[in-house]
Amino acid sequence: MTQPPHDAPTASSPEELREQVARTRQELGETVEELAARTDVRARAQAKAVQVKDQATAKAGELKEQAAAKAGELRARATEAAHQVQDKLPEPVRGKAALAAEQARARAAQAGRLWEDKAPEPVRQKTARGVRAARDNSTVLLAAAGAAALVWLACRRRKA
Repeated sequence: MTQPPHDAPTASSPEELREQVARTRQELGETVEELAARTDVRARAQAKAVQVKDQATAKAGELKEQAAAKAGELRARATEAAHQVQDKLPEPVRGKAALAAEQARARAAQAGRLWEDKAPEPVRQKTARGVRAARDNSTVLLAAAGAAALVWLACRRRKA
């Protein structure tokens, strides 16, 4: 056994000595547990992995919210641009574009019916999702068509 430090008083009775031994054992047990926790690399790595996963999940949520907000802004800008392009189109071009759009819709409907008769079910489901997305963004598609018509007219005028 080791000698007590010189500044620590020695026990005056056996009961006091037992209490000191119990306290020392308690302190020693806590120290050993603390050292064991520090050397348990696997547990520390798992705790760090959980922490990193939680941080990544939180960051992904933030990024998702930011992306949704940006998408809303872009959709609003595209709608505004579509309206501006439509307002600038000359009437004959607007009429031709409307007629072409109507003809395209009719051909698309006919092709869609043919597609529904011949395509496998999983492919039809994916196609239906794409059609819904196009319908939901019809303003953007019309704006793109109008912009394409303007570009075509500008190129045609330059050549002439």
